[in-house]
Amino acid sequence: MLVLTIDQRHSRSSPDLVGELIDWIDGACEALRPFERTAGDEVQGVLPTAESAVQLALDIVKSGEWSVGIGVGAVEEPLPAQTRAGRGEAFERARDAVERAKTSSGRVAVTGPPLETERLEAELQMIAAVNLRRTKTSEEAGQMIRSGMTQQEVAVKLGISQQAVSSRLSSGLWYETQRLTESAIRALEELDGTPGGRQRQPAGRREANQ
Repeated sequence: MLVLTIDQRHSRSSPDLVGELIDWIDGACEALRPFERTAGDEVQGVLPTAESAVQLALDIVKSGEWSVGIGVGAVEEPLPAQTRAGRGEAFERARDAVERAKTSSGRVAVTGPPLETERLEAELQMIAAVNLRRTKTSEEAGQMIRSGMTQQEVAVKLGISQQAVSSRLSSGLWYETQRLTESAIRALEELDGTPGGRQRQPAGRREANQ
């Protein structure tokens, strides 16, 4: 099972953003159990797939406002209707992971079976660190590619040349981080015991020959 625990950074000196985050998550993905405030500025939810867990974690830490922990492991079943009532390894590990995420450069961490998450965590932290350093123009172009647009379509949308779009994607290491994200998803599927169980459309892969 995959549990995400999310903690707001600098919450003592910043407005409470938990309500906004929960509303955004509700519109961004389907959770196995909904994200809820568990304590103070902490949010927790249960996700159905490795892909949703990885993508959601990376999208959340990109704002710089949150630390995210991913917990992998068994849970007591059946799952209760409310996430905050959940019990088991995955919940405990998610809380451990978010504490470690607070002091990592990418603000994301993974806790799972011993000795099996170190590389996955390093991959996610590398991706998150690159995402945080990406310029707004590079991020804008990349998100359009992620939605399924071609470089030519992005160029028309932004009113710039395809060469300029390619330059923005290159400077932001867009394709490199997307391939690394796909690798992280596969690794998390294996940790969760569901390898190859999802069909994904690799973001931006249709651009490879352009």
